[in-house]
Amino acid sequence: MNAPASPAHLLPHLDHQHLDGLEEEAIFILREVAASFERPALLFSGGKDSCVVLRLAEKAFKQRAAAPTPAQPSAAYTGRLPFPLLHVDTGHNFPEVLSFRDQRVAEMGERLVVASVESSIERGTVRLAHPLESRNGHQTVALLEAIEEHRFDALIGGARRDEEKARAKERIFSHRDRFGQWQPKEQRPELWTLFNTRLRPGEHFRAFPISNWTELDVWLYIARENIPLPGLYYRHEREVVRRKGLLVPVTEVTPPAAGERVEIVPVRFRTVGDMTCTCPVASSASNATEVVAETLSVTVSERGATRMDDRASDAAMERRKKEGYF
Repeated sequence: MNAPASPAHLLPHLDHQHLDGLEEEAIFILREVAASFERPALLFSGGKDSCVVLRLAEKAFKQRAAAPTPAQPSAAYTGRLPFPLLHVDTGHNFPEVLSFRDQRVAEMGERLVVASVESSIERGTVRLAHPLESRNGHQTVALLEAIEEHRFDALIGGARRDEEKARAKERIFSHRDRFGQWQPKEQRPELWTLFNTRLRPGEHFRAFPISNWTELDVWLYIARENIPLPGLYYRHEREVVRRKGLLVPVTEVTPPAAGERVEIVPVRFRTVGDMTCTCPVASSASNATEVVAETLSVTVSERGATRMDDRASDAAMERRKKEGYF
């Protein structure tokens, strides 16, 4: 009996044609958002999913000038997007990701709106139980305040249905009430490519162009399009401690607890968020193709494998979404 093929051996046999269909669907959704709403914005954190959505937006609205290359990824498209970029900064984001975000926005010449949890703390709309409390859940307040201030009526995000059980319930056009809340029973039917985008005063939509993509699709697309990402997504050595089955990065906001042993481990991040709740995984993948090979063999979603906040309860994400989370 022949031994089963390893993930690396499967790479030459992967059929990438489905990416063209996913790309076409995503571009159609992006153009529907631009046509249906007056003040949309694209959520851009510098994470891999938002980088993919940003590339799709370039294809949807900009003029193709040249084939993208790793050295000049943004020089391939000219023009401006018909909406600004929006990032909710918790104050505990990885510095490498923030530097990448600013560099990417500067290269593209786009407008970036930053909603800060720190500013919400100063206004008194967010109160922390202690200084090192995770600010991830508090992003909701800063996000809703930015929506009100800038009168955004649609936010384009990179959420995917395969990430988590609550996100599997999402529509592509996710209706939010005048309090910014997501009510599963109030979502509109989506038949074929017909979307109900009617809004009452104070309401808005979240639109997810890559809802039907998987983590593997995202990495295949990143490899095909040479999409630049923060270095955290690839193999690097980092100080970590082992806690509840996760590799917790040692940072100023996640110091080791008493009795924990600090190790230096080759890791990469499958998803990037607030430092207080995002963990890396052991990895030797140093480029997108090698990440694809690793992704072929994983059995746990990226959030299930790396997010401490989602382990609070089975309904943690759904509860946050009902409050207005991404």
